[in-house]
Parts: sequence; C-alpha cells; structure tokens
Amino acid sequence: MGAPETAGATVVIDTARQRLAALEDPRKAVAMQRYMKSELPFRGVPAPRRRALARQLVDEFPLDDRDEWRRAVLALWDGATHREQRYLALDLTGHRAYARRQHTDLLPLYEHLIVTGAWWDYVDEIAINRIGPLLRADFESVAPVLRAWARDDDRWKRRTAVLSQNASGAQTDTALLTECIETNLTDPDFFLRKAIGWALRQYARTDPAWVVAFVDDHPALSPLSRREALRHRR
Repeated sequence: MGAPETAGATVVIDTARQRLAALEDPRKAVAMQRYMKSELPFRGVPAPRRRALARQLVDEFPLDDRDEWRRAVLALWDGATHREQRYLALDLTGHRAYARRQHTDLLPLYEHLIVTGAWWDYVDEIAINRIGPLLRADFESVAPVLRAWARDDDRWKRRTAVLSQNASGAQTDTALLTECIETNLTDPDFFLRKAIGWALRQYARTDPAWVVAFVDDHPALSPLSRREALRHRR
C-alpha cells in the first residue's frame, strides 16, 4: 500500500456523502428520525458503522491543513442533507489524529455547531467532549466564555455551559459549576432542568457530599433537577 492521499475538504466531503449513502438502511432511518424528532432525515447508519467510516476517511484522506479540516467540518455540517453527515462532522472534530488542533480558537466553530444544531444529541457531544477538554486545558480563557453562555438567550449555549464539566471529575471547578447552574436555576426549560440534574449527578461520582449540600442549599431547584441530581444517593 502507498501512503494515504493528502486530501482537500472537497474530496473528504464527497467521499463521506457517497459512503454514507451506500450504508443507507431505510427501515432504520425512519425509526431513528422518529426517535430523535428530527426534521433532517436519517440514512439509517448505526453509530459504530459511521465512526468506522470516519476512521477510514482520516486514514485514506488525512486533512493535513488545519483550515481544510475546518472547512470540511463546516461544509459537512452546514450542507447536511441527512443527520449522519452532521454526526460525521463531529466525529472528524474529535478524531485522535486531529487532537493537537483542539485550541480555544475553535470556540467560534463549536458555538456555530451548537446554535445551528440546536438539539441535545449534537450539543451534549460538543459540551462534554469538545468544550470540556478545552476548559480543562485553558481554564482562564474558556471559563469566561462559558459564564457568558450560561446567560445567553440561546438555551443550547446555556445547556453547554452547564454540562461542560461532566467529564471533569476531580478537575471540576465547583465555582463555575455553581454559577452556571444558579444562573439557570428557575428556568422552566426541560432541557436545562435535565442538564442541571445530570451535571450534579455526574459530579456526585466525585464528591457526593458536595452535591447533597448543594441540593439542600438550593430549594429553588426544580423537582426534575433534584431527582436527577440525587438519583444514585444511598
């Protein structure tokens, strides 16, 4: 075998669309679209096969230029005709081959994906597995952005701020977590209330006493948030 072809964004995008179409399963597509309540149709490609395709694309057509990589992600996302194309765009942002490209200058890109995606399946992946690592790597730069997002009119940016430390464990900054939650404490939105409970439940894996005290000290927490936060309490 020869060396992988160095590709531009167009080659990656065209190949991605063609191969996703070849994997189409119309029966699964209907069920997936119904479950996700998606206006964008599905191809019916299961996540493991889609992730395998992402690995193939990176192996066969490495995007050595960072700007080309960003263009490929945006074109797949913004030009998506099926939901899996957007999932694949997210796969490309998270591939280990491009791990060194993760930097705070990607925050506008991720903000765009959050606002235009505007649904939990996209947003949660970005919040926990893209924004979260950026926060842990450069807290001083990213924390102010999340504080602003926690107060934004867009509920998905607020959800991102709340969930951004879900994988941080002992590195969780409880002052930031508290601020993001308190800012949204009385918001009636289901997705925010669920996110608050989930964020607290995740941190309870690290410090259950802190979470119990937080819940006790915040009687304005919604029943949903409270129930989720204390789900695994013994």
